[in-house]
Amino acid sequence: MAELPPVATYSIAACDLEGAQWGVATQSKFLAVGSIVPWAEPGVGAVATQAYANPRYGPEGLALLRDGTAAAEVAKRLTDNDEGRDQRQLGVVDGRGGSATYTGAACMEWAGGIAGDCFAAQGNILVGPETVDALAATFAATAGRPLAERLLECLAAAQAAGGDRRGQQSAALIVVERDAGYAGLSDVVVDLRVDDHPAPVEELARLHELHALLFGTTPATSWIAVDDELRAELAERLAELGYDGDLEDALARWAGTENLEERLDGVERLDPVVLEELRRR
Repeated sequence: MAELPPVATYSIAACDLEGAQWGVATQSKFLAVGSIVPWAEPGVGAVATQAYANPRYGPEGLALLRDGTAAAEVAKRLTDNDEGRDQRQLGVVDGRGGSATYTGAACMEWAGGIAGDCFAAQGNILVGPETVDALAATFAATAGRPLAERLLECLAAAQAAGGDRRGQQSAALIVVERDAGYAGLSDVVVDLRVDDHPAPVEELARLHELHALLFGTTPATSWIAVDDELRAELAERLAELGYDGDLEDALARWAGTENLEERLDGVERLDPVVLEELRRR
C-alpha cells in the first residue's frame, strides 16, 4: 500500500477562558485538512494533529483532557505510545488554558511549534519559523476579540509570513462553547471547512462572514421598533418577493428561505441585520 502524503500544515489550537471557548484553525497543501487536524470540546480542550498525522490523537487526546490531564502530559502520553511519533506533530490546549506542542524529529523541514498561555501553534514543511511566529504573535495581539476572529487573523498572518512552502489548498476553523451553537442545542459555534481552493484562508474568512450573518446575534438594545411606517415597508417588500398575507407569517417564511430565522422574534421589534438583508434583496 502506498504511503499517504504528510498533512503539511500550520495550525493553532487555542482557547478563550473568559468566553469559555476552545478552537482550532489550520491551513494546508492537503485536501480537506479539516477532516483530520482539528478537534475540540467545550470545557475540555483542543487538539491539532498533523504532519504524518495520527487521527486517533484527536479523540484520544480529548478523552485524556476530559479526565483532567494537563496538556503537556496529554502530548507526552499520546506520543510515547506511538511508534510513529518521530513523524507526528501535535498541539494541545487543556481546559485550564495550559498548552503543549510536539514536533517529531523526522518531521519535514521547516517544522516546529510555540506554546503559550491558551495556545499551541505549530507547522511543518514551512518556509521557516516565521510562519509559526506569526501565529503566536497574532494570537497575542488580538486578545479581547472573539476567538473565531482571532484564529482567522492568525491564519492570515501565518500565510502572509510564508505559510506552507508547498502552497495552499485547504483550511478549516472550529470553535466550541457549551450550548452556544445552533438554536442553543449544539456546542459547535463555528465549524467551517474549505476543502480545495486556490486561496483557502481568504475563502474561509468569507465563509465566516456569511456564518456571522446567518447565525450571529445582535444585542437586543440594537433591535429596531417596528412602527406603522416600517410595517408597511416590510409588507410591501415581502409582497414584491412573493411573501404576502399576515406580516408575521410572511416574514417568517421569507426568513426561513434565507436561513435568517434565528434572527427573528415576532414583528414588534426587528434585528437590523434582517432589515438590511430584506432591503438589499
